[in-house]
Amino acid sequence: MSETLRPFPRRLAERLRRILIDADYTVAGVRDRLGGTAARALAREQLVPALRATGGEEGLGRLLRLWWLQEPIEEKAARALLPVDELAAEGLLAVDGRGVRALVHLGPWELDGGEPGYVVSDLTVRPGQGVPRPDHVVGAGGASATLSRLIVDGPVERALDLGTGCGVQALHLSGRAAEVCATDVNPRALRFAEISAALSGAGNVAVRRGSLYEPVAGERFDLIVSNPPFVITPGTANFTYRESDLPGDAVVAELVREAPRHLTDGGWCQLLGNWLHVDGEDWRDRVGEWVAGAGCSGWVVQRDVQDPAEYVELWLRDSCEQGGPEYTRRYDAWLEYFEREGVEGIGFGWICLRNDAAQDAAVRVEELRHEIDQPVGGYLPDVVDGAMTAHRLTDAALLSAHVALAPGVVEERIGAPGAPDPQRIVLRQENGLRRAAQVGTVEAALAGVCDGTMPVGPLLDAIAQLTEEDPAELRRRLPDVLRSLIAEGFFRVAR
Repeated sequence: MSETLRPFPRRLAERLRRILIDADYTVAGVRDRLGGTAARALAREQLVPALRATGGEEGLGRLLRLWWLQEPIEEKAARALLPVDELAAEGLLAVDGRGVRALVHLGPWELDGGEPGYVVSDLTVRPGQGVPRPDHVVGAGGASATLSRLIVDGPVERALDLGTGCGVQALHLSGRAAEVCATDVNPRALRFAEISAALSGAGNVAVRRGSLYEPVAGERFDLIVSNPPFVITPGTANFTYRESDLPGDAVVAELVREAPRHLTDGGWCQLLGNWLHVDGEDWRDRVGEWVAGAGCSGWVVQRDVQDPAEYVELWLRDSCEQGGPEYTRRYDAWLEYFEREGVEGIGFGWICLRNDAAQDAAVRVEELRHEIDQPVGGYLPDVVDGAMTAHRLTDAALLSAHVALAPGVVEERIGAPGAPDPQRIVLRQENGLRRAAQVGTVEAALAGVCDGTMPVGPLLDAIAQLTEEDPAELRRRLPDVLRSLIAEGFFRVAR
């Protein structure tokens, strides 16, 4: 693949895109063609079921074998379907004695609104085929999908995809922003991202080479997203797509600390990351220190935690080193590094910041392991707004506020059949973050009557009269509880 950042020919891109769409080489078309058995086998790196499912002479099967399964197809059949010579000149195909074979992986990707997109990356390196080259460009995967579902809705003027890789996030941004800048330290990645944009009809994406924020020094954006090289390894980086030369989790910390300088007022920065769980330190304090004093409100969520051995095994599998000659040495050195640094676990999640330029801005840091509604981006601003509202409300202001139960919140009462009183009362969100909170009878009563028409204080006085409790005590005790329920989205302060 050429390292030259020359534009991909527009007419060739349009022609290839039409061929792919006409053959139904789309996410839905591939899913239907492969079927569940072959798709699950592919996830286990087993090709035989997929090869059986894509046999025949029709276009979709041939495109799947060529671009996805990396199997050569007969030259005559390829020329009947594709502009082989033009694609070969651009480094996407090769013609040899075995027929026509792909030099890149070209896979369909579903963009916002169901629009078809295409992502170009290096050929998949499967177990037994060696290890990826240092500047390997990985295709779109699970992390790519997680970040794409996290991005807040547009429209915005300028967006930045920092560490674009194959360009998948730039494609999602292209539908939200008038102008998209995609950066990467790897020139191969920029070439692939440029082709991905061309094949997806994203004409508003421009690429720049450089590390972190260097390519956009002095510039500001309304939306920054990044799936950075956050994998934590000992020593220097072996693979540019997943590792940086910064130690530990410093690359994520650096991106977070520098983000406000590159955000417009009210602009968002959203990124995925790993962070260390170090002996004697709360991970919330570690990540919280990165965002402290930045003038940003936001939301940090830990979705998973792995112990050091699980983490090392995951990434050695990722680079196809499992079972190789260096596997044991690399595994041992990695574990030694974690032990030396006092690492007990590695967290994975996301960091979302909004540049509020406010001294009292705060970032909520929490762990969510359960399933939540997707995409998150549509309701993420409401999550941050609720947390910030709760943070800013004094007790007096809260008692004077008009509060309503949030839509989709239901009450569950759990107890022995026929018992006069429940053992537990739970408020549960049926959508969004799907949280559950155990509450007392007073909070449950408040949830039953608050509709935003009366202030909280008089409602508590009425509840105190019904429950024969001291109204002054309820006014003293309930604000902290209610503030937490507002921050978690069970109640909303009426505007």
